[in-house]
Amino acid sequence: MQNLSSAEPPEAAAQTMQQTVERMAGWPVDHAAGAVLAADGRVLGRHGEQDRVFPLASVTKILAAYAVLIAVEEGAFELDSPVSVPEGATVRHLLAHASGLDFSERRVRARPGERRIYSNAGFEVLGEELERATGMAFAEYLREAVLDPLGMTATELGGSPAHAAASSVNDLLRFAAELQRPQLLHASTLTEAVSVQFPGLDGVLPGFGRQRPCDWGLGFSLRGSKDPHWTAPGNSPRTYGHFGQSGTFLWVDPDAGLAAIALTDRAFGDWAAQAWPEFSQAILDAA
Repeated sequence: MQNLSSAEPPEAAAQTMQQTVERMAGWPVDHAAGAVLAADGRVLGRHGEQDRVFPLASVTKILAAYAVLIAVEEGAFELDSPVSVPEGATVRHLLAHASGLDFSERRVRARPGERRIYSNAGFEVLGEELERATGMAFAEYLREAVLDPLGMTATELGGSPAHAAASSVNDLLRFAAELQRPQLLHASTLTEAVSVQFPGLDGVLPGFGRQRPCDWGLGFSLRGSKDPHWTAPGNSPRTYGHFGQSGTFLWVDPDAGLAAIALTDRAFGDWAAQAWPEFSQAILDAA
């Protein structure tokens, strides 16, 4: 389990960041909670109920991807192992939304590696592949491989590995700390996971339209050159993470040495497309 540092940043900087995170109070939502974490483990600012559990929607995917990557390191299968659906696709294709599967159905819309088609169905196939390879239910494997070792006791997967997890800010701080200083994965595996897979593929970023290219890692959405985007213009192209249609996000900017988490109880919409980039830019400016 990662230990989050109790060391405080300099007083003026701490106050500025705390005030910045408290801007979440102005969002048009009933409940919001969030935090900013430095790469050295310092929590730089918090807002809202840190133990309140929110549905994560597609932020679930980065937790699920982490479990799949651990299974790869344990030898259950390889990134380039073939999968049952679609024909010619691999674990890597599914993680990178490059398998050609439809968003919600196991209908093939393109050849593997041809287009970036964001696919919940692909992550559900991944879950089945892991279950076949390990003999464990996906939720059980996620618990034993990721959640328990990190002390994420409030986090539960209640169904699809594409969108059915719920968690708290305190739990996701532990996961963000793992992403910034990996203990469960070899650093080289995480580096590959947050690097572009199948470069040059165009695709649609849900909520933000067609992107050319639509870069993606192994389960992790990459900022790259996407415009518009849910992170800030000032976030580095190497920024990675995910957002969820339930009004949630987690990003890590390795160049800034920061991670940010926001959980709300209002579905993603125009309010978030405006508020999130402004909020993320304010975090970068405060840092």
